[in-house]
Amino acid sequence: MRKVFLTVIAVLAIGLTSNNLFAQTTTAAPATAAAGSGDVVATVSANPDYEAFALAIRSANLGSTLKGAGPYTIFAPNNTAFSNLSSGKLDSLMQDPAKFATILKGHIVSGRYDKAAIIKTLSSGTPTLKTMDGQTLTLSVNAKKNLELTDSQGNKAQVISFDMIGTNGVVNGVNAVLAK
Repeated sequence: MRKVFLTVIAVLAIGLTSNNLFAQTTTAAPATAAAGSGDVVATVSANPDYEAFALAIRSANLGSTLKGAGPYTIFAPNNTAFSNLSSGKLDSLMQDPAKFATILKGHIVSGRYDKAAIIKTLSSGTPTLKTMDGQTLTLSVNAKKNLELTDSQGNKAQVISFDMIGTNGVVNGVNAVLAK
């Protein structure tokens, strides 16, 4: 009986995981999304592909900051990006809100950078953005024609979704946590 129960649990977990993975690769916000009804925190919290990032914002005590006037652009790592961190790394970050806040601030820039603004920045000759923690994110297009972010330590993430619009900014999804 116990073996049957464990098998059922495993099958359900695999089914839920595969559904989430499929949803992440097929559901990107349209480039012309209408303004959301909530701020960037509510916008990211409403998207099931970014639940881990929403939890991280709360754990790092950044919610009240990001509910401010802005505008903010968040390059939010999706759930898969957080699951790719070692469990020890994620656990230590969850227990150290100040360090977690520093890492998350490396994904947030002042200003509203939707897809059109990012393209304009790329073509400006200086494709860099300053993060909330004062670091530089460099924008580039990789060989597969995907937008890529590189932080000052050389960590890279690809933008996988654009223009989740909030009342005080925009959220763009990325496939990696730019961890220091």
